Amino acid sequence: MIKKTAYISLLGACLITCFSGCETPALAQLSAADLEIDEGSDSYVLNFTVYLNQEATKELTFDYTTIEVNATEGEDFMPTSGTVVIAKGETEAIIPITINGDQDPEDTETFWLSYSNPVNLAIPQPFNQITLINDDGAQPVNDAGYTTPNSYTGYTLVWSDEFDGTQLNTSDWNYESGAGGWGNQESQYYRSGTKNAEVAQGYLRITAKEETYLGAPFTSARLTTQGKQSFKYGRIDIRAKTPYGSGLWPALWMLGDNISSVGWPACGELDIMELIGGDGNNDRTVHGTGHWRDNGQQASYGNASSLTSGKYADEFHVFSVVWNQNSIKWYRDNALFSTLNTSSISAFQEQFFFILNIAVEGDWPGPVNQSTVFPQYMLVDYIRVFQ
Repeated sequence: MIKKTAYISLLGACLITCFSGCETPALAQLSAADLEIDEGSDSYVLNFTVYLNQEATKELTFDYTTIEVNATEGEDFMPTSGTVVIAKGETEAIIPITINGDQDPEDTETFWLSYSNPVNLAIPQPFNQITLINDDGAQPVNDAGYTTPNSYTGYTLVWSDEFDGTQLNTSDWNYESGAGGWGNQESQYYRSGTKNAEVAQGYLRITAKEETYLGAPFTSARLTTQGKQSFKYGRIDIRAKTPYGSGLWPALWMLGDNISSVGWPACGELDIMELIGGDGNNDRTVHGTGHWRDNGQQASYGNASSLTSGKYADEFHVFSVVWNQNSIKWYRDNALFSTLNTSSISAFQEQFFFILNIAVEGDWPGPVNQSTVFPQYMLVDYIRVFQ
């Protein structure tokens, strides 16, 4: 039997030996590699693997969540979060993430997978970056169609956008955002940024998509030069290829700079081109219209220009107005189809800014139907203002 004094001495010696020679086992460390993957055309599950630098000596846990960078939750990937449990003896775990593929040309986009709340675990790097590489390329553009010269006798080119760069010139253009249009009961949400409006291959591409965004069933883009570029009088040429289909409402148009002070229609509206998509003559007919206020009432005047066959989406056309103090004349491919006498209309003696957009549904075009194909595009090759 060991005496108490001898036992205490032996225990003390063990403790001294442990404190001087024993080390607390190091925590396992979590790691993973940043990942670049093709976006793909269809939705799929990415099994993202995380690793330990040693076998787990006991059960380990941590939380994870996805975080937007410039990829969008619900559109490019499905938001996910949860807790990972790694059992004793294991060295890795899988985190499933749903990637939403598509066939739309767009920027390469990224999001983060973030880690937090580790138990029995060290996490030196608290997130990894997942990059979705655009694998759709830019839609090939057939440049066939009508074109106009870059000079006219008696005129000087005072402003143009040829869309030859790689991004929209925001010194001239504004992205607008929001739902419903301007009182026309439209169904799209106008999104800012390159999701629905991009510059590539020498064209501006505005895209209308069938997708739910902030409660709207469609997305599109509306661009304006308000507060940046505006003009009074001159010749305006816009070379564009329209979308097509029931419920589509592309427009190249202008509003008076003073809309914020006098409202619509007193500010004046100059619709260079509107198309109300649909079967039959709709996809082959464009409209040129002026709107203004006359003795307190809305007034308007316009005419249409129809192709003898095919549709406007088949190739590029040039939509023009020649505007002076006395008149506005509308042209399609340099063929005159409408004239408005403006000598007594004060609204058209003011500065106007540009608006480019595709609306979806609304009071004029009505609903889309089963024959309407999405996505739909409006391509703009150039806008030129001569005075």
